[in-house]
Amino acid sequence: MVGKRAREDEVDNQKPPLKRVRALTTDHLSRLSDELTLRVLSFLSTSQLVKCQRLSHKFHVLAGDSQLWKSLYYNRFVRPRASRLPGIKDLDQSSSNLHFASKASRWLDDEHLVKGGRKTNWKRQYKLHHNWSKGSCAVDEIEVAEQATVPPLVVQLHDGIIYMADQDSLRAWSAKVERQLVAQMSFAGSRRGPPTSLAVDTSEGQVATSRLVIGFEDGSHGLFSLDHEAGRFKVVYRHQASSNGVVSAVAITWPYVVTMTATQLLSIYSFESRSGDDPGADNPCPPRLLHSLRSRTVLPPLSTSLRVAESNIVVSIAYSMPTYLSGWTVGIQEVRIDPSGKLLESRLASAIDQHYRSLAFASPPMMHHLPGPAIGALATPTATEFRHIHTKPTSLSYTHPYLLVSHPDNTLTLYLVTSTADMLTISAGSRLWGHTSSVSGAHVGGRGKAVSVSRRGDELRIWELEGGFASIAAKRRLATGDMSVQLRPEKRPTAEPSQAGLDVVKQAAGADEDASELTLSRGWIGFDDENVVVLKEQSQGRQALVVYDFT
Repeated sequence: MVGKRAREDEVDNQKPPLKRVRALTTDHLSRLSDELTLRVLSFLSTSQLVKCQRLSHKFHVLAGDSQLWKSLYYNRFVRPRASRLPGIKDLDQSSSNLHFASKASRWLDDEHLVKGGRKTNWKRQYKLHHNWSKGSCAVDEIEVAEQATVPPLVVQLHDGIIYMADQDSLRAWSAKVERQLVAQMSFAGSRRGPPTSLAVDTSEGQVATSRLVIGFEDGSHGLFSLDHEAGRFKVVYRHQASSNGVVSAVAITWPYVVTMTATQLLSIYSFESRSGDDPGADNPCPPRLLHSLRSRTVLPPLSTSLRVAESNIVVSIAYSMPTYLSGWTVGIQEVRIDPSGKLLESRLASAIDQHYRSLAFASPPMMHHLPGPAIGALATPTATEFRHIHTKPTSLSYTHPYLLVSHPDNTLTLYLVTSTADMLTISAGSRLWGHTSSVSGAHVGGRGKAVSVSRRGDELRIWELEGGFASIAAKRRLATGDMSVQLRPEKRPTAEPSQAGLDVVKQAAGADEDASELTLSRGWIGFDDENVVVLKEQSQGRQALVVYDFT
């Protein structure tokens, strides 16, 4: 059947549809120079810069420019620190200021990053500090012993190297991603007994050779060096055994070494180079005993440190001490000597309340300040008095001016030490809350950053304690519990591809058994700029170094 033919006027009215004309757009952003593009990118946030790096190869390079991330790093991490420190004022606190300080001194302890010039990867530094602030990290283990040792292993972490000594050997691991064994030395045949203390010289920064001193159970100590390039330990000096007891603490700042024995004998040694040798060579003459003194109030846990100036040597011993009625508190002793060994000054300070007396004093306790039913009658302390009673600390860490103490309950106490030419004082302690179980160990650094671990080893917290709690902002953070963040390690499950093309998470064999085991912290914890290392022990006795990587 033939359809109707259209009328001629209808055919004329049906015009073909017009083609859509695409508007000609000009990519003005691509025509900009790299300098102008960087200026535009400087107004973006960190998340926006990361997205821009996915646009093209050009924007991947420009949005990752080190100067952009240097400015972001300064405004987020350096400027807030300056506002917390007394005596430092930043004139421009506006968040719209996109430029960083040009003077290296305005970068505080990050001055070495500024002096590094183009070698500093500012985006990596930003990511590293961001992970610290959020507690985000990856976790790995280094198995060090199949069963627990008595006394426990001694461990130190410095500049990305983990130093560990036990009865059989001295070992060093890299804390970097590969976690490789760097060097090892056997103690077989030394007949020294197990090591009881270890310290690494941190005064020289990154060097080709590191020095460390180890104290032993028989009262002897040894000086060792690690050649990083050759991957080899070397015995520099071995001191003979002593009848003064176990070497409980050591410290080293070349060319001086400090030892502290269980009988509370403090000894300061000086190593002198042989004639014609380089002062930094590892073949010095036998050490010379500069000075020694015996204390009657220093009780463990304790911490020793050594600071060397041009005209004197300062040895600091922070320790715990019992008191009448107020429980345990902390004290510090500073010994100043000149390079020839002459004693210049020895002074003491403690955090004891003015109403209490230490048990080390022979005089009777002052108890008249306590309320009682009658004059002359001995009254029991009230609830107010018991608030200040402290149990014996589980650990003590001192890095001037911060003195951090952990307690058997779920708290820590921070003290600030003031050391000038005229006085030595310890501030009143500030209690830190955040842990949900007993705290077995804590370590504080010079910037006020601290890390603490619970006894079971399942809870680690990072503390920002710089500047103390003198400012109103710090007191507010302390009251709201914002002084710390809990570490949240990233789990790395193994995955295998399925037939549908999706990843199926496969749990490692024996994971359920390991999760149910009781893991205990041995009380030692250390950290550097990139890692936190904890010595842990499982229920069957296996010991491992757990490395938390923030890179």
